[in-house]
Amino acid sequence: MSVLAFSADSVAECARRIRERVHLVSGVLAGNDEIGLVVGEVKPGSVVVGTLPPLYPEWLGDRSFCTAHGTRYPYAAGEMGHGVATTAMVIALARAELLGFFGTAGLPLSTVERAVRELSASVGGRPNWGVNLAADPANEDAVVDLLLANGVPCVSVSGFRELTPAVVRCSAVGLIRDPEGRIQRRTNLFVKVNSPELAERFLSPAPQRVLRELVHSGQITAEEAELAALVPVAEDITASSGSARPLMSLLPAILALRDELAARHDYPRPVRVGAAGGIGTPQSVAAAFTLGADYVVTGSVNQAAVESGLSEAGKRLLADADLADTGLAPRSDGFERGEQAQVLLKGTEFAARASKLHKLYRDHQSLEEIPSGEFSSLEREILGRPVASVLAELPAVSDARQRMAMVFRWYLDRSALWAVHGDPGRAADYQLRCGPAMGAFNRWTAGTFLAEPHNRSVVQIALNLLEGAAVVTRAQQLRGYGVPVPTSSFAFPPRELP
Repeated sequence: MSVLAFSADSVAECARRIRERVHLVSGVLAGNDEIGLVVGEVKPGSVVVGTLPPLYPEWLGDRSFCTAHGTRYPYAAGEMGHGVATTAMVIALARAELLGFFGTAGLPLSTVERAVRELSASVGGRPNWGVNLAADPANEDAVVDLLLANGVPCVSVSGFRELTPAVVRCSAVGLIRDPEGRIQRRTNLFVKVNSPELAERFLSPAPQRVLRELVHSGQITAEEAELAALVPVAEDITASSGSARPLMSLLPAILALRDELAARHDYPRPVRVGAAGGIGTPQSVAAAFTLGADYVVTGSVNQAAVESGLSEAGKRLLADADLADTGLAPRSDGFERGEQAQVLLKGTEFAARASKLHKLYRDHQSLEEIPSGEFSSLEREILGRPVASVLAELPAVSDARQRMAMVFRWYLDRSALWAVHGDPGRAADYQLRCGPAMGAFNRWTAGTFLAEPHNRSVVQIALNLLEGAAVVTRAQQLRGYGVPVPTSSFAFPPRELP
């Protein structure tokens, strides 16, 4: 059935029909000078000035992403530490032809082992699932051993500031040439970066020094080292934006760097650059792809999913978050350097208490230097227990300042676990990592089926973000061709998708 659209409502209806061919027609025959739309058969005599082919969510990113990782969509759900990104989440995404990563940060090795075994048994024959390799010098090699032994196809590398031998080994082991002479990988690394300087390390081939050491120690073969020198350490680099480097500035810089290094090293195939950070609505997904992202990675919004390992108490706090309800707080893995992460402010005192700890660290050289009044407040209002009992749980160190930092990091680490476990006695200390995207997600889903917590499956979140991004992209295409597209065309209320 043919539909001729000139009115705002009819144009909006045509714009939403993304999977159909849309013809742009001159309005001269209708007595106006506007560009109208026809979905379906064009009537004889119509002046067709352009045609847009069907648009599918599957086509928004680079198709090589889907080919390389066996997915239908250029989309991944990123790892969230302490098991918030659960095995159930990874399995659900894999079965829906999406990609997800199990979050290992903060978990003991035995828990990671159980998770990898479960994933291998459930989705081990698929290429579209992965596990996080977190920056943890004490466990990096053991985790890499585990991932390689179990044939984990995708590994998300996060928190690293330098290339470590463990990361290089994970990238290099299993490199071979196929019968056509092409270099093939056993393990695909996804690396989150927040600066071009860090991106360059992973977009370049592994350093010869590290490769020689790995060969000498028997951790990789000479052939693997030879091939590792011809390809980048990772072929999926995710530009992860933050308050200091917004995505619209960071992503183009890393895309340009990718092209420069690919030409310099003459890589045999394209390297993909994805986008993460601040992605919680269809408009933000569409914007990332418009900037040139090959794929997108969602993060904090998945904490609200039914498969998330976050406690129900934590999910309720996230469900109430608005755009202005997040801020910055010290992070455990960069505490001494003053590094910060985005966290929820509303309903929790974590950010204020964590900031107080960093002030104490800046102002004093040891726990013993802290004035008695502040020391008592530290134990009573923040730690919730004597400092001595915290120290009893930690390794003994002689350096007084390091000992103070360890006590303060104890609180930062436990605050994340209290939120995961829903500890009612520490509700004021819940550390919930999220940015304004969580508030934007809540505004987008308000009044729809995704507003209900039991409907927030990780797959429905992904499908609605992608479908909405395609609708927004179509609306912008039409606007770019002079069609008077109403603002309603850029809105996509979530709905249950097959």
